[in-house]
Amino acid sequence: MSLRNFKYLAGFFLLLAVALMATAALAQEQQPSKVDIFAGYAWADTGSHGFDNLSNMPKGFTVASTYWFNRYGGLTIDSGTHFGTDTRLTTVQVGPSFRFPMEHVSPFGHVLVGLYALSPPNFDVNYNLGVTAGGGLDLGITPRVDFRLIQADLQYGRYSRPNFLNQKSEFAGARLATGLVFKFGTIGPPPTPPSAACSVNPTEVFEGEPVTATVTPANFNPKRTLTYAWSGTGVKVSSTNATANIDTKGLQPGSYAVKADVSDGKKGTAACTASFTVKQPRPPTISCSANPTTVQVNGTSQITCTGSSPDGRNLTYNYTASAGNISGTGNTATLNTTGAQPGTINVQGTATDDRNLSASATTSVTVEAPPPPPPPPATPEASKLNEIAFKKNSPRVDNAAKAILDEVALRLQRDADAKAVLVGQADPKETGAKKLAAQRAVNAKAYLVAEKGIDASRIEARTGSGQAMNTEIWLVPAGATFNGQGTEVVSEKVKPTATKHAAPAAKKKAAKKQ
Repeated sequence: MSLRNFKYLAGFFLLLAVALMATAALAQEQQPSKVDIFAGYAWADTGSHGFDNLSNMPKGFTVASTYWFNRYGGLTIDSGTHFGTDTRLTTVQVGPSFRFPMEHVSPFGHVLVGLYALSPPNFDVNYNLGVTAGGGLDLGITPRVDFRLIQADLQYGRYSRPNFLNQKSEFAGARLATGLVFKFGTIGPPPTPPSAACSVNPTEVFEGEPVTATVTPANFNPKRTLTYAWSGTGVKVSSTNATANIDTKGLQPGSYAVKADVSDGKKGTAACTASFTVKQPRPPTISCSANPTTVQVNGTSQITCTGSSPDGRNLTYNYTASAGNISGTGNTATLNTTGAQPGTINVQGTATDDRNLSASATTSVTVEAPPPPPPPPATPEASKLNEIAFKKNSPRVDNAAKAILDEVALRLQRDADAKAVLVGQADPKETGAKKLAAQRAVNAKAYLVAEKGIDASRIEARTGSGQAMNTEIWLVPAGATFNGQGTEVVSEKVKPTATKHAAPAAKKKAAKKQ
């Protein structure tokens, strides 16, 4: 190969490397290697044909080791040996390298400086310094092995010309190589694999209510377009976006799961699942009460029913009654007992939700029979209040008798329409028993009139047929009649035996006579 042809070839590969480097940012490898070791076949040509009769060297190998300081820059130690018909070239060089790691390819370049050992025909080995500059393209095979598709280098060096002793000559040649690159270690921490997190909202629903599922991808290459695939067991879910709507119509109570698969179209994939629960529907509850619970015929009672849905559903109410008429909306109704017979009326209230689940409760109202007409007012009757005891053969009202009569006076003062009947009695063995009985009643009356100021017309003195030495005191209310059998009214001729019991007017008259 002539130097001109090599220059064209080198220019082509340089342009290819520039194009690849310009697109490196589109899909960079997540985790480039720390150390690369290259070993492969190499072809070399010094480019000095004719005058110095240096042939090309189609046989050869090269070995290079690169330590990368970071993602893009490193230091390379390169060595190689090349054989021609009568020429041999050995190099040992070192210098900076650069690369642009991408997902499947990695363009690179280097500038190397070091020792050239050139053996021209019929001449000893020449040792001089030289420079190698070039680059190439590595293709990824596995995470640890690349295939070096091409490495193209320009080489410049000096050597002693065999036909002119001690005269130095220069060469500008080329080197082409291919082989395998073994990669060790990594730059930076291991890459975080793509992942996805799924969620549903809400997590608990009733049959027929909507559920929204969402997937949140992470650690994917932001330059790539993600695709989404949804699936579920026993549920209908379809979407090509990060969100999906789940149809729960017709689902039985239980737990259901949906799955999202996320892909970037390359090696980046992730999947996640999320679950939701279809709840068992619960019927409403209800309680009812009546106010009042007892009414008269043709009366009304207000019925109040309190319903509640454990699932938060809207409720409607209706009412039925075993008798009478009931009407109302909402949670209150009115029971009208017109036409109902006396007895118990049962009222049932029912609460129904929008899923046609219902609950009922009952309350009762008692219809009373009309009360009987009131009885005629009772006829007042006379009643015995007390009695006064007397000593034998004596009509005298002593202190004990006065205490009793004082109570009688208070009673008559409180009940101004009542009267008193005093029934005097005597033992037949007493002297003048009948007269003594009359005197005892008159003396008691005199005390009430003279000492207590009771109107004499309100007190009647009588004698009885009893054989006790006493005077009975009877209270006769207004409208009542004293019908004491065996008693007689005392004649007005019988006067009080004690002057201190005389009426106040009599006392004054007696004082004037004196």
